[in-house]
Amino acid sequence: MEPFKKLDGIAAPLNMINVDTDMIIPKQFLKTIHRTGLGKALFDEMRFNPDGSEKPDFVLNKPAYRKAQILVAGENFGCGSSREHAPWALLDFGIRCVIAPSFADIFYNNCFKNGILPITLPQAEVDKLMDDAERGSNARISIDLDAQEIRGPDGGMIKFEVDAFRKQCLMNGWDDIGLTLRSEAKISAYEKDHKAQAPWI
Repeated sequence: MEPFKKLDGIAAPLNMINVDTDMIIPKQFLKTIHRTGLGKALFDEMRFNPDGSEKPDFVLNKPAYRKAQILVAGENFGCGSSREHAPWALLDFGIRCVIAPSFADIFYNNCFKNGILPITLPQAEVDKLMDDAERGSNARISIDLDAQEIRGPDGGMIKFEVDAFRKQCLMNGWDDIGLTLRSEAKISAYEKDHKAQAPWI
């Protein structure tokens, strides 16, 4: 998993509440177990017409936001089914951070496990960042995970909270497998000792 320490990128405003995981990645794209290639299907029904052409009014289809790395959204983001494909699709598109007043619990947890930083802020602060994001290509927001600070295009600063363990995992790029491998020497020693004590197994 790619470490997350600092991010300076374009923020896209998605001023919608209750964006569920089927909106993020529709069910017909859940046939793969690969984490790559899903970015093209992100928000498929909102981004594309039935004939495959783009809907020009959708935020991520606008030239200023095609390379957005931050998404500023409404409350209850990521609700619905517990599909891990949702953060996979966001990450494959290039989104490394989602800022919202609230998240669905399972989606929130899945973000950390896949290298995405979900930031929960009071509605008034999300509104300010939403306003900043509406500036188009000038909507650059800087996020410093170590300092737990967000800086807007005018230099204004907002502090955010994050669980210390999850912060450490993101900053070091540790997913569940990475965490397990940190104990590889202890695991190997245990297996060697266990084999000596019970060679018949």
